[in-house]
Amino acid sequence: MEVGAAAAIGTALAIGLGALGAGIGDGLVSASAVQSVARQPEAQGTIYTTMFIGIGLIEALPIIGVVIAFILMGKMG
Repeated sequence: MEVGAAAAIGTALAIGLGALGAGIGDGLVSASAVQSVARQPEAQGTIYTTMFIGIGLIEALPIIGVVIAFILMGKMG
């Protein structure tokens, strides 16, 4: 397999799997936060703060995947 073809496959995998993992993670975190607020409404502010920090960390994964994809796209030429 040529280096360009391998880089193209790597680019697709980096972006696709990064987005898939982040989507699943965001859904699980959001669902857990909604359940937590339903059980303990008085802790809503703390729960949402923790949720947004967690989602921010989860969203770092697709951003890193895009950076890796750009690096691999440079290898395609």
